[in-house]
Order: sequence, then C-alpha cells, then structure tokens
Amino acid sequence: MKILVLNCGSSSIKYKLFDMDTRAVMVSGGVEKIGLPDAFLQIKLASGEKVKIEQPMPEHTVGIQLILNSLVDEKIGCIASLSEIQAVGHRVVHGGERFNKSVLITLEVKEMIVKCVELAPLHNPANLKGIEAIEAALPGVPQVAVFDTAFHQTMPDEAYMYAIPYELYEKYAIRRYGFHGTSHRYVSARVCEYLGVDPKQTKVITAHIGNGGSCTAVLNGESVDTSMGLTPLEGLMMGTRAGDMDLGAATYIMEKENLSTSEFSNLMNKKSGLMGVSGVSSDARDIDNAVKEGNQRADLARRMFIYRVRKYIGAYAAAMNGVDVLVFTGGIGENDTYIRGEIIKGLTYLGIDFDENKNAVRGEEAILSTADSKVTVCVIPTDEEWMIASDTQALI
Repeated sequence: MKILVLNCGSSSIKYKLFDMDTRAVMVSGGVEKIGLPDAFLQIKLASGEKVKIEQPMPEHTVGIQLILNSLVDEKIGCIASLSEIQAVGHRVVHGGERFNKSVLITLEVKEMIVKCVELAPLHNPANLKGIEAIEAALPGVPQVAVFDTAFHQTMPDEAYMYAIPYELYEKYAIRRYGFHGTSHRYVSARVCEYLGVDPKQTKVITAHIGNGGSCTAVLNGESVDTSMGLTPLEGLMMGTRAGDMDLGAATYIMEKENLSTSEFSNLMNKKSGLMGVSGVSSDARDIDNAVKEGNQRADLARRMFIYRVRKYIGAYAAAMNGVDVLVFTGGIGENDTYIRGEIIKGLTYLGIDFDENKNAVRGEEAILSTADSKVTVCVIPTDEEWMIASDTQALI
C-alpha cells in the first residue's frame, strides 16, 4: 500500500510518499513560497539525490499538482501511475473539541474543520486547501485528517480550563487545546517501545523543542497536560513566540505602543522569543554561535529558553506525581547537545543521573542517563509523517 502524507502550511506544502509494506519513504520534499514569483519544489529522492523545480505557484492547488506530476515523472518519478496512491493523510492543526482521534474526511468533517478556522486562522484554511486539491486531482481516493490537537483531548478539565468566566468557555470554547499532538503521541509511544516498558504503566514527559516547542505530561499513554493552549502561543519560549507572559503586560504594551489586536498578535508570535530577546535570530544554531562570540543578549535568550523548559518539566513531574521517562525530540531536542545538556543538569532533584558522554548524539534514538538513574532520559527523533500514514492506513 502506498500512502501520500501532506502537511499544508500558509505558504508551503511538505510531503512524503510511503510504501507501507516496507515502511520506506519513497520520496519526500516540499513546496516553498507559494504565492511568490520565486516559488519552488524541492524533492529528496530515495537515493538521497535532491532535485529543485522552480515554478510560479499562485496557490496550493498548483503546488499539489506539481508534486503529483513529479511522482510519475519519467526521470525522477517513483510510481508508474497516480492510481498507485491508495490514500492521502493530512495534518490538520486544529480539531477543537469535536475530534479526539484521526478520521476519514467527509463533508461533515470538512465543515467541522471550517468551524475551527477562527481557532487556527493561519493553519486550518491551508489544511483545507490541501484536502480540496486532492479531491480535485485524485477523485475517489480516501483522505484522512490527523489533528494536532486530538492527542490532548484526554486532558482533565482542571488542566484544560482557563480561570475566566465560565460563560466564555460555553460561548466560544476558550480552553487549552495543545498542539504538536501527533509528535507527542509518536515519541511517548516509541520511547516505551524502545525501552521495553508498558506505556499503560509509565509516566512520560515529552519535550518537543524546536522553533516551536511544547512539553506534555503523558500518564499511562494519555496526555494529561500540555504547555500550548488555545493557540500555539502559550507555554515555552520559542523561536519567535513569547510563550507565557503576564496578561497585564500584554495590555500595557498594547496601550503604550498603540497596537491593534492583530499587531500585538504579530509582535508576540513573530517578533518575540529567541529572536526578540537576542536580536540575532530565531534559530538556536545562530544563537549558539552568537554566544561563542560574546553576545550577551544571545546568552540571555538561551538561558531563558533553558530555564523555561526546565520549569515545565518540573511542573509536569508534579502533575503526574512523578516521572519515569523524559524524552527530547524536535530540532533542538534532537540536535542541540548544549541546550539539551543544560536542561538535564538542572533536573537532578528528580533523581536523574546524566551521562554527558552519551549526550553527544544528534538525530538518533539514544539513552542519555546512566543505568542507575531513577528517571530514564532519552532522545527520540519524531516522525509525525509516519504517524499520519499509520493512522491513514488503519482507517481505510
């Protein structure tokens, strides 16, 4: 069985084609800069060879058609006919309270995704464009929606509710939803498989840290708390997002800077975090280099980032009355050995015995703690696309 996985962003499309029988990635790649004259499709073939196709793509339908054309291209294609694609799985960012698991896409499902647009105005419309483009290009091929928020629908109400007038929750469904759910679900299950422990009897904290980041408390296989909220802005300090801050500070900034709500949202989502504090970059690699050059603001930004991840890990150990496994994933979690090491060093009170020599690993599954450590610390590279493909196969 061959399954195509699509992740449509506001100006991009990431994709992978899986052979589910062998779990092989037949081809992967992505479209960038949709709507701009210098748009392009970058393709990574199974051989490792990379191919770049530059072509104007005014909207998502053109980009998806270009992806499909490349799959059957005589020179770079990997299948003889599009009829070999038996299903398409889509990442959908927000499923609200309606969806607690992946679903086959129907007219009703599409209508519910539309209703969630105001909760994820940058993401859900793009996800819908991908769904509709496949409907047009591959009529009759089953499609599956895999929601970022679904895994966190097991949170108890004391964890997901905000301390605001209850009527606002009833009217607008304002509550914590959480994101990165597909990643947290994958790594929390995979780490238990890797360690040979029963996920139904294990307390796991997952730290998905990259340009976007979130921590999740996974108790006996279920999410019981997570750091992102109604939107992805809440929680950890991120590449360009502020994360947690005083709401009073928010209104103060808006008044002093005379900002509209949309301008303030742009400030908090796109100009804050590592970028805003350092003034250098939103990329942790650039921050690390700037620190080596003596940039004090970059050093402050990195220390803030580390501190906030530590705080959430400590909070989730308290929420579950203990922790058995701590797992790092995401671009920083998998590859930035300094940041990962500094986070772990501040958690010795949990009974973590850290092996610094093991921490040299990048992008590979590994155990970073000693055999005597009360908490097992691991790195597990995330694989959201495989999770989407697996859900899609199961549903069809």
